[in-house]
Amino acid sequence: MKSKLISIGDEILIGQIINTNAAYLGDILFSAGLPAEKMIVIGDEERILIDELEDSLKNYDVTIITGGLGPTHDDVTKPALVKFFRDELIQNENVLTHVKNIFASRNLKMPEVNYGQALVPRKSEVIWNHNGTAPGIWYDSGGRIIVSLPGVPYEMKSMMENFVIPKLKEKFSEKERGYCIQKTLLTTGPGESTLNEILGDIKELTGDNKLAFLPSADGVRLRITVSAESLKEAERRLIETENKIRIKAGDFIYGINEETIELNIGKILRERNKTLSVAESCTGGEISSRIVSIAGSSDYYWGGICAYSNREKVKILGVREETLVKYGAVSEETAIEMADGVRKFMETDYAVSTTGIAGPSGGTEQKPVGLVWIGFSGAGKSFAMKFQFGGRRDINISRASMRALEILRRELLNIEQNYY
Repeated sequence: MKSKLISIGDEILIGQIINTNAAYLGDILFSAGLPAEKMIVIGDEERILIDELEDSLKNYDVTIITGGLGPTHDDVTKPALVKFFRDELIQNENVLTHVKNIFASRNLKMPEVNYGQALVPRKSEVIWNHNGTAPGIWYDSGGRIIVSLPGVPYEMKSMMENFVIPKLKEKFSEKERGYCIQKTLLTTGPGESTLNEILGDIKELTGDNKLAFLPSADGVRLRITVSAESLKEAERRLIETENKIRIKAGDFIYGINEETIELNIGKILRERNKTLSVAESCTGGEISSRIVSIAGSSDYYWGGICAYSNREKVKILGVREETLVKYGAVSEETAIEMADGVRKFMETDYAVSTTGIAGPSGGTEQKPVGLVWIGFSGAGKSFAMKFQFGGRRDINISRASMRALEILRRELLNIEQNYY
């Protein structure tokens, strides 16, 4: 079975607001076994909505519409539904009383235009809106379900969770809906195309399951999607696909779903009763910020030093002046001395450091923008690795921070420092 989402509003099309409703609806429908196959945004145009409703009845089991249910002239959803279903509007006294009570509770006079919100299509079922004035609309047309909900997120979510999803589950049996489950493997290191080569024949890996590559500055998310008639079969197939992926790319996987690399590093450090410190130059505190975003990070994180100038590298971190003169601030030698210096200063078990040219200016032919050296220091082991990230300052900072954390993760787990 499949569903379709229609978001209505010129304000979405012109970028005035972000369409968070679609993301929420996609997630909740997927969990209910009614995955969205199509998501569209249209303007406040009755004609366009009617065209989309024709498509919905031909091709989709469930269509959820959000937006356009307000009381003003530019709210076109209800008139379009009435026209499409050859219906008529009738006054619902319960809805009218509800709307009046909302205004009365706020000690406000109800505008005349709001009386129109008590007019509902005769052939539809009213979806009660406990949090607002616009009721939702439920149509069942030959087994095809059309649902219209307000665009206000907290109103829409309440109606979905308390009415729409339970009613859809009554309407369509578990066997009809099936089971849809997902798992996302979080990778860092190789880019999308390189990771695709590492995995090889995707069809052989996944069979009838789906695998999506979702790249970002931090890495590539591998989302596995499985649909089956039973939960047990869906879980079996998902585990089978995940294991095949881990055999080929396990070294690059640092977490699953919404986990972060800093969360998993924190777990390792806490379990081993080890401590960490950070010395940052080009990342400007980004690594420290990510580490302390995890509750309880004070158990293992002693602190960080943002030594942006050479003076502070020497004065606080103990980088030798002759190192800076001979090799420069952006160098392997400086990165190592920064990591060693902060580990000694903070008296921690491990330390990482960053020094580079974030850009967009400051690069040379020998040391271009995007060049970053990342240092590591541990008991009896210090080294630095060289990376060339690119020309954008924000992405360079993000990638350098992520790579520093990945170097630390690999050292903690004794995984080879292998990057693409």
